[in-house]
Amino acid sequence: MARILGIDLPKNKRIEIALGYLYGVGRFQSNKILKEAGIDPNKRSKDLNEEEVSKITSILQKGSLKVEGDLRRDISQNIKRLMEIGSYRGMRHKKGLPCRGQRTRTNARTRKGPKRNMMALVKKAEPAKK
Repeated sequence: MARILGIDLPKNKRIEIALGYLYGVGRFQSNKILKEAGIDPNKRSKDLNEEEVSKITSILQKGSLKVEGDLRRDISQNIKRLMEIGSYRGMRHKKGLPCRGQRTRTNARTRKGPKRNMMALVKKAEPAKK
């Protein structure tokens, strides 16, 4: 099994697709990496030998491409910076609302969470008087 930068790549997928399991690597970047390493993109990840895995790893480490931990850290630092300076986007992050202009009157359930219980707003039926 190919293990690159601490991530186990799926065995039966083409290496072009399997590299996409690394955070920050898409199809375009994976093809670029494979071309630089001189590896056939149609080769299965289980068929890679140690030399080819080390070539891919060295290209990822020496390249200007940020992947996995470095990229995740940069993104979280950018979000923290936005929250600290009090920008509109930072405030939306703090409140857990969409930051990119989506509507929130309906939808936005992924960011806002499940619907609140509406039973609290409905008056309870009064018991029948004798």
